[in-house]
Amino acid sequence: MIRRRLGEISALALATALWSGTAFGQEALPEIEVGANAPASASAATPRPADGLAQKPDVTINAASEKVWTGQQVNAVPFSRPGEALEVVPGLIITQHSGEGKANQYMLRGFQLDHGTDLSLTLDGMPINMRTHGHGQGYADANFLIPELLSSIVARKGPYYADKGDFSSAGAVDMQYVDKVDPGLIAATGGSFAYGRLLSIKSFEVNGGNLLAAIESGVYSGPWTRPDEVRKINSVLRWSRGTQDDGVSITAMAYANRWFSTDQIPERAVYGGAIPLWGNIDPTDGGNASRFSLSGRWSQTEGAHSSRIEAYAIRSTLNLYNNFSYFLAQPDISDQFRQFDRRTVLGFNAQHSVKYEFAGFPIETRVGLQSRYDNIRVGLQDAYRRQPYDTISNDQVAEGSVGLWTDTTVSWTPWLRTVAGVRLDYYGASVGNIQDPLSAPKDSATGLPIWTGPWNSGSKTAALSSPKAGIILGPFEKTEFFLNFGEGFHSTDARGTVTTLSPADGSQVATIPLLVKSRGAEIGARTKIIDGLDSSVSFWWLDFDSENQFEGDTGNTTFGRPSRRYGVEITNHYSPTPWLHLEGDVALTHARFRGVDQLQALTWVGLLQPGSFQYGTYVGNAAGNFVPEAPSIVASGSIEVGEKTGWFGALRYRYFGTRPLTEDGAFKSPATGSLNLRVGYRFDNGWAIQADAFNVTNSRSDQITYAYGSLLKTDALYGLCQAGTAPANVCAIGVMDRHFKPMEPAAVRVTVSGPLPF
Repeated sequence: MIRRRLGEISALALATALWSGTAFGQEALPEIEVGANAPASASAATPRPADGLAQKPDVTINAASEKVWTGQQVNAVPFSRPGEALEVVPGLIITQHSGEGKANQYMLRGFQLDHGTDLSLTLDGMPINMRTHGHGQGYADANFLIPELLSSIVARKGPYYADKGDFSSAGAVDMQYVDKVDPGLIAATGGSFAYGRLLSIKSFEVNGGNLLAAIESGVYSGPWTRPDEVRKINSVLRWSRGTQDDGVSITAMAYANRWFSTDQIPERAVYGGAIPLWGNIDPTDGGNASRFSLSGRWSQTEGAHSSRIEAYAIRSTLNLYNNFSYFLAQPDISDQFRQFDRRTVLGFNAQHSVKYEFAGFPIETRVGLQSRYDNIRVGLQDAYRRQPYDTISNDQVAEGSVGLWTDTTVSWTPWLRTVAGVRLDYYGASVGNIQDPLSAPKDSATGLPIWTGPWNSGSKTAALSSPKAGIILGPFEKTEFFLNFGEGFHSTDARGTVTTLSPADGSQVATIPLLVKSRGAEIGARTKIIDGLDSSVSFWWLDFDSENQFEGDTGNTTFGRPSRRYGVEITNHYSPTPWLHLEGDVALTHARFRGVDQLQALTWVGLLQPGSFQYGTYVGNAAGNFVPEAPSIVASGSIEVGEKTGWFGALRYRYFGTRPLTEDGAFKSPATGSLNLRVGYRFDNGWAIQADAFNVTNSRSDQITYAYGSLLKTDALYGLCQAGTAPANVCAIGVMDRHFKPMEPAAVRVTVSGPLPF
């Protein structure tokens, strides 16, 4: 069956996007500043290496880990999902544990970032991370991204930047779309497992400016026993005039997606023969999502002064149906639950910079104001085959924030400059729980409703300051040295700040703070002393006052222990000739909790008691200091060959090592490595054909792995719990096991693309 479906070609199928095979030339980086101003006419489709380099924004590198890429560089290697385009960031892993419409899982600097917590993603100044979200804090769904439209990506890691606030402690990735694509692009792709994609991009001259229009549609089933049946449509419309530094633009985006999902599955079910490797437990899992936005940008540069204002309005919706524990809580009808999120987001970013001299020293001072308001309807329901039957929580949330920041760069000598800044943030949130007592879940013992709404409403405010500082030495022989320090934060789910009773069982819980502080430092170097080789190394450290996470299946927020991470990152880019480019990156991380998890220790002691010990549920439930799912090693390498026309190709390998899955380290994930390949041909007339092959070694490792307790009807414990002979604390946990999403088997996609000259 797998072989048959491997050869399926969607009706949309034809072949690959011209951009994605574009080889890029290596720009000789200035000794301090990187890149040039991005012109409004920068093209994501024209296959000239020089075009990609012209799109680099004017960015002054202030940390060894800070990196800049053009759209062509991003698209030069094969990736299977839009979010995976961000894996150009060294040490960043993008993966998936559910369907193709759900936000990706992100891993960076010893964080399993869930769906975006502590990794800030923005596109054209608009935030992608969603706070107080139905599925997880900082939920960042990048499935609406059109990689061919990318003009640039700027990645910065650590809390050292005054203009970066919420969710940016581990890192921040700022994406920018192009303003114009000339002569346009049409591309059609088809491939294994009923994959199909159509894309059209075209620019027009309208009212003294450029009107950019793009539309994309896609379908995908995947290798799963229950096909994903993804149906996706996406569009962008932008009018712009001038340049990024001195111009204006207005952009509208629309995106909709629906899908089924094969979520992570228990290892015992696969190796016990209950389900195949590509099988599922609940075939009705899945969801639908939409996102509509309107944004504007105004910028002006005049002499030593420059200003930029970005404003946006976003409307998004999400329905998710998941079942991760199977028959643990609801042994008769299964544990599926529905999470819903409806929100309107309004916000703006404004900044002004001025360059001047004081006492003979060149100085640049920037000041900025950022504000955001989210109006959210969010909730959690128990469901059976996508039919909700009770409401655990139903909240109307209003959350707003204002951030004021400034930094000043002083060039003391040609080889020494400093950056010092501070950020002031104020957050306020109001939570109104509108749970209906008649639809509340019922207590299994008494039959009474677990109605917690009136005790889980209220408001919360918080404010904090975050100082930042950096020292840059060099260049010395084309080498610079960096020292950075900063404080940052992330916001927590507003519901957790007012919740006093657990929505799941009515037990008393403690409220949590709205903002959590982080502190970090980094020392590193960046060099181009070898001609054609751009290398950097950075040693970093990051502390969090608390590791907290919204638990979407219970409606609770866990306010965890403090944590500490430190590590080293090494990156290399080598271009010995204009037609050959090599990348090699490795990141090593040590991540641990600080302190003792007393509640977990008590749980473990209870599982060691007579009557409970024999079931083995204690394995994986001991208190420990491992941060679950934190990657200790991430590495990647790529080779790209090709020029303006003719044959081209690329090879990319990415690897992330074994990870502890529980605090005590009793369960560990396997290491995962995957190899992608591209080969294609570009014609003189702008048309191209290419083939992308994914997981060419047909690895059977995991996309992602978890360890927790679940219960299947085929488990011996299921019958014991139903009969009431197993202890309650054992039945509450179930069978501890690894739960994994397998890597998709080897697959091929072919794309034909060309210009739209009309």
